[in-house]
Amino acid sequence: MPAPTLQQHFGQIDIYLFDQLLKGRIAPGMPILDAGCGPGRNIAYFLREGYPVFAADSAPASIQSVRELARTLAPALPPSNFRQEPVENMSFPDACAAVVISSAVLHFAANDAHFESMLLGSWRVLQPGGLFFCRLASTIGIETLVQPLENRRFRLPDGSERYLVDEPLLAAYTQKLAATPLDPLKTTIVQNLRSMTTWVLRKNPL
Repeated sequence: MPAPTLQQHFGQIDIYLFDQLLKGRIAPGMPILDAGCGPGRNIAYFLREGYPVFAADSAPASIQSVRELARTLAPALPPSNFRQEPVENMSFPDACAAVVISSAVLHFAANDAHFESMLLGSWRVLQPGGLFFCRLASTIGIETLVQPLENRRFRLPDGSERYLVDEPLLAAYTQKLAATPLDPLKTTIVQNLRSMTTWVLRKNPL
């Protein structure tokens, strides 16, 4: 039987999340919670490898997709691990996950208060010592190309409207969360159309 290809093995996992695997920060057996999972592209590998996986998304179609993926790759996991609910109001218990993934989620915040509630809701379910992996849209590197709207929302050159963070805001929240940055901020600018920043934190014990 031929060995699976890299794509078959890892799926469409975010390259920067893959980097955390390469660095040994995500180990077998760690509970993984994808807060805003979409169709599940970032958890296919973890399902296949037997990790305890949990996920939440407000879109019914996304949760249906993830449950179908789990039935194929990890049939022992109960459907209740995958819940249709917003990340700011997840019903998972406090500190239930060693890794929380927040990929392309927080920039859908409507305003500052909504952003903070989404962030704190995702942070609540992370264990002390756990890894918070976040990718979100930012103004970094395209400050002069975005059009301010209101409530920290901007129109991007690609025509989309997003809540955009910047380096001072992420630094302020890192301090507010009493977290330790595990990597420097890394930002990818896509042909001056949008900018995506990777923010990786360790949750310090109280």
